[in-house]
Amino acid sequence: MNNRSPRLSPSALCTAAFAALLLIAGCDSLKEFSASPTPSATASSPSSPPAAVSPPPPPAAPAPPPPAQPYDQAVLSAATALFTNAKLPPAGTPAQPKYALVIDPLIDGMTGAQSVTTRSMGRRLADLMHERYPQFDVQAFSPANVARSPLVLIGTFTGVNAQRKTAGTREAYRICFALADLRSGKLVSKGLAFALPAGVDPTPLAFFRDAPAWSEDPATEGYIKTCQGTKAGDPINPLYLDRILAASVVAEGIEAYEAGRYREALDFYSSALAMPTGDQFRVHNGIYLANWKLGRRQPAEAAFAKVVDYGLEHQRLAVKFLFRPGSTAFMANPALSGPYPGWLKTIARRTGESGKCLEITGHTSPTGPEPLNERLSLLRAEFIKSRLAQTSPGLDKRMIANGVGSRQTMVGNGRDDASDALDRRVEFRVIGC
Repeated sequence: MNNRSPRLSPSALCTAAFAALLLIAGCDSLKEFSASPTPSATASSPSSPPAAVSPPPPPAAPAPPPPAQPYDQAVLSAATALFTNAKLPPAGTPAQPKYALVIDPLIDGMTGAQSVTTRSMGRRLADLMHERYPQFDVQAFSPANVARSPLVLIGTFTGVNAQRKTAGTREAYRICFALADLRSGKLVSKGLAFALPAGVDPTPLAFFRDAPAWSEDPATEGYIKTCQGTKAGDPINPLYLDRILAASVVAEGIEAYEAGRYREALDFYSSALAMPTGDQFRVHNGIYLANWKLGRRQPAEAAFAKVVDYGLEHQRLAVKFLFRPGSTAFMANPALSGPYPGWLKTIARRTGESGKCLEITGHTSPTGPEPLNERLSLLRAEFIKSRLAQTSPGLDKRMIANGVGSRQTMVGNGRDDASDALDRRVEFRVIGC
């Protein structure tokens, strides 16, 4: 018997050594090595030029923005998609076979305001369901009806630019409809379309036109997030779902204010505020407005203090100070600028008591040359800063002024009227001291 180990050929020795190196390097098997071509098949001679490297493929061209349709056609397109594709829960009882549905008033997707167009759009949706979709029983958006967990139709109407973004000059409107089932807590359908601006009236309803200030409101944020960036089957945003009962009371208050029933509106806003989820910015605005319309100056001032406190708590408060064109002077109309001294006094007092520091930022609408807009917005911010410092001297070292021109428009339609008053706002942001 021969006890000597078998002799390996030089090529076999190389193979074994190379395999050992692979194992040391962390390979789990020799499959990768054994599947590779042999060195003799792939090696290039020293004189061979290196293989050419293919250039990476060019990046894909961005998809063109969705086309915009005439306004009436866009509304019908979005509504048809919403109602036709709805994945509805099982039908009701034989005694009540229809689906109970309420419409939470449609809003602007940036400001949360209702306008002439959003109101007419809601009415058109109700008429469309009566005419073509009899399976829906459209009911009033009231606390009693919401408590029965019906389907809820919501919608946003938002100005967008040529790239369909909410920045720069708005050239179209994005229509977003959503149908939510309060029983399951999920969306059952969506509808989306883009509309051309012809035929659109973005004038805010009286409540939103008269409101002195704007701030980020979780109730409105939840509404917008439920409608935008979602699909059928997604859950209803909890910020909206938790506040919908209070929202129905607020809607009744806005309706009463629109009709000039200010005492009734005040009762609705006060009732909403007493609810667990009623601490909403639009509620404080409503209490201020109703008291002001009723001539109740002291309650109105107290309500405006709550408006300021809410904004400071949420780190941002935009106040609609209306200036004369190209000037730092307020509008001469007492009906508009009459309350401004009281607003400034309250902002100074509440900021001073809070110990917070502020960045005061002026904004303008996009008309006119932008360098002039930036300069004008800074001058207006400095004017407001000086007025606050006069009222509360200790504030001077806790405030800075800034101007951004029209770079941060919220509406961006360039109309320079009541529809884009928020584009000419003065904003107070809480900053570190």
